[in-house]
Amino acid sequence: MYAKVNTCSLQGLDGHLVEVETDLTQGLPKLTIVGLPDAAIREAGERVRSAIKNSAFEYPMSRITINLSPANLKKDGSQMDLAIAMSILMASGHIKAQNLDQWVFLGELQLNGKIGPIIGALPMVISLREAGIKGCLVPKANEKECAVVADMEIFAVDSLKEVVEFLNQERDLPRSYVENPLEDRRQDSLDFADIRGQDQVKRAMEIAAAGAHNLLMIGPPGSGKSMSAKRLPSILPALSFEEAIEVTKIYSVAGLLEDKKLMTRRPFRAPHHTASSVALIGGGAIPKPGEISLSHQGVLFLDELPEFQSKVLEVLRQPMEDGTIHISRANASLTYPSNFQLVAAMNPCPCGNYKNPHQACTCSMSAINRYLSKISHPLLDRMDLHVEVSPVDYKDLSGKEKGESSASIRQRVEVARDRQKARYKGEAFSCNAHLPDRLIPVHCQLKPSSQKILELAFKKYKFSGRTYNKLLKLARTIADLAQRETIEDQDLLEALQFRSLESKYWG
Repeated sequence: MYAKVNTCSLQGLDGHLVEVETDLTQGLPKLTIVGLPDAAIREAGERVRSAIKNSAFEYPMSRITINLSPANLKKDGSQMDLAIAMSILMASGHIKAQNLDQWVFLGELQLNGKIGPIIGALPMVISLREAGIKGCLVPKANEKECAVVADMEIFAVDSLKEVVEFLNQERDLPRSYVENPLEDRRQDSLDFADIRGQDQVKRAMEIAAAGAHNLLMIGPPGSGKSMSAKRLPSILPALSFEEAIEVTKIYSVAGLLEDKKLMTRRPFRAPHHTASSVALIGGGAIPKPGEISLSHQGVLFLDELPEFQSKVLEVLRQPMEDGTIHISRANASLTYPSNFQLVAAMNPCPCGNYKNPHQACTCSMSAINRYLSKISHPLLDRMDLHVEVSPVDYKDLSGKEKGESSASIRQRVEVARDRQKARYKGEAFSCNAHLPDRLIPVHCQLKPSSQKILELAFKKYKFSGRTYNKLLKLARTIADLAQRETIEDQDLLEALQFRSLESKYWG
C-alpha cells in the first residue's frame, strides 16, 4: 500500500514543502526513512510506533519505507512526526480521506499519542501559504502563533487520535483565528520619568528613537547610562503588523517565542560582554539567529562596550550597514534580517573617572589609550550620536519633581516617524537612519549658511564621508521632531553637538 501526505522543513526563515511518501510491502517488520533526514527524524520511527499503538490503532507489521521528497533537501526537526504517522495510518487503511494534497501536518509526537509544540511554526505556515497550501494542522501549543495568518485554514490539534477522527469526519474542529493579533500590548514598567536630570541624555534618546539612529554613551559609573538605555523601548513606536510578523518568525525559529503567540513589543537584547561573535551573529551546524537578528526591529544594547572582545565588536560593522547577516556553514548557508538599533555604553577609562569633574582618575594615559583603542574608528563612525553622560547632581536626585514621562516623549517620536513614513512612501525604508546615500541630496538639503557651518566642522573635526552623511540624516531627524520641512542652522548645530566626543576622547 502507498500513501502520501505533506509536511514542512525549515531552513532559516524559509519553509520548504516536503512530501512524506510511505510504502508498505511484505517482509520482515522494519521502518526505513530515506531522503536526507537528520537524527531527530531518524528517531521518529520509535515515537511514531508508540504513538500509534497508544492511540488504539494497529501498527502495520510490514516492511515500511518512508521517503522524504525532495530527496536532495536536508531535513531537520521533529515537526515531521505527525506527517510520518499520518502517512503510515493512511497506507494501512485507518484514514478514509484520500486527497490530502492541500493539507500540511506539523507536530512532534509523544509516546502516548499527544502532539507536542514545535519550533518555527509561524515561518513554516507563512511559507506554506505562499506555496499555495490550503490549510495546516498544527499543535495546540502553537495555535496562537499560527492563527495570525488569516488567509489560511489553521486547525489546532491535541492528539493523533483527534487528527484521524477529524480527517474521517468523525469530529469537528474549530478553525483557529485571532481577531486582533496586536491587542496584547503590555505597558512598559520602565519609564523616563524615573530618571532625574540628564536632560542631554534624554534628548539624545529621543532623537535616536525618532530616526532609528545608533547611540553611544560615555561617562563615569553610576551616571545613568544603563538606566537610560533600558528605557529606550518605552519611547519607540509600536510594531506594525508586518514588523510583528518578522520579529515573531525569528523568535519562533530560535525557540524563544514566549506564550507561543505574536510578539507585539519591540525586542530589547542586552548580551553580556563575554558573548562570542557566534552569539552575536548566529551560528551552529544549522545556523540559528544570533543577538543581532533577535534585535531585529528593536534595540541591541551593549553595556561596558570596551569589555567586549575587539573581534566580536568588528562583526557588527557589516550588519549595521546592510540590515542583514549571511551565515555560511558546512551544512547550510542562511540569511537572517538584522535591522537593529545599536545602543552602547562605556566608561571613559578602566577606573571610570577620566574627565570626571567630581572624582580623580587613577589611570595612566597609556592605560586610558589602550582602553579607548578597543573601540575602533570604523565602529565609532557607525554610531550616529555620541553623548557624554555627566554625574548626576545631588539637587536632581533629592528633588521631588519627576522628569518627563515616556508617554509624552513617545508622542513626539511617533509624530516624527509619521513624517518620515509619509516622506519615504513607496520606498523600502521608513526611517532617516536607513536613508540611502543616493537620496540624501534629495531629502537633506541645506541652506547656504548651514553648508558653511558644516564645511567648517568638517575641516575642524576631520569627519569621514560616512560621518558627513550621518550628520545630515541626524539633522533631518531633529528637524522632523520640530515638525520643520527644511533643515535649519539650529538643527545642524545640534547634530554636530552629538558628534564632537570622538575628537575629545579618541583624538
